[in-house]
Amino acid sequence: MNHPFITIAEKAARLAGRMMRQAVDRLDKVKISEKSQNDFVTEVDQRSEAMIIDAIREAYPSHSILGEEGGAIAGDETQWIIDPLDGTANFIHGFPHFSISIAVKQQGRLEAALIYDPLRDEMFIAARGKGAQLNQRKIRVSQVKKLSESFLGTGFPYKEMKNFPSYLKMFETITPLSSNIRRAGSAALDLAYVACGRLDGFWEYGLSPWDMAAGILLIREAGGMVSDFQGGENYFESGQVVAGTPGILKELLKIIRPLT
Repeated sequence: MNHPFITIAEKAARLAGRMMRQAVDRLDKVKISEKSQNDFVTEVDQRSEAMIIDAIREAYPSHSILGEEGGAIAGDETQWIIDPLDGTANFIHGFPHFSISIAVKQQGRLEAALIYDPLRDEMFIAARGKGAQLNQRKIRVSQVKKLSESFLGTGFPYKEMKNFPSYLKMFETITPLSSNIRRAGSAALDLAYVACGRLDGFWEYGLSPWDMAAGILLIREAGGMVSDFQGGENYFESGQVVAGTPGILKELLKIIRPLT
């Protein structure tokens, strides 16, 4: 896919991913701190974000940046949204499911997206109006339409425990109606899995823009749908996201909407 934003994002992600693979082999030496309850950051998160920002700044010095670790960097109307290591808890424990997520917005509209799994060397990319790819092959969401046949992903709201009772009700209701559910621990990568058909649907509370921005564009360009828990597009403000094939999203919303 020929897109200048994706070219820069891919270069940055591969550089950061190489560093992560090296760090995984010596986790005992990685410095870890707790930002808040159940929310950790490592020096690898910080180094990854610095590498990505340097690559963006070199190519586009006027663009603005929103990063999980560094916060907002002022610039023009083109904004890069970065999660340098989505799935930090997984990384800390050597659980092989984490990713790098990079998205670009212009005038409030998502234009380009990348999610990279450095361990599997899987590069998911999308550009508005140009479709979505995994390692240069076109991807589409699954053909599953019925919740009873669906293989779903989710994430526990461990950072916002006030939402746990309603989440548990959703989980209790959805589980027996679906084929199976997984909680893998990297929302960005889970959304990429929806885009390529490995998951038929996904929902989670308490996400930040950097967790979901790239995944939203990937899913839309792969023929899927994304909304907040009320069926609207207020996901960046609410932190709520439901995604899936058109049929699965509709069925999930019927359950989720009344419980929020």
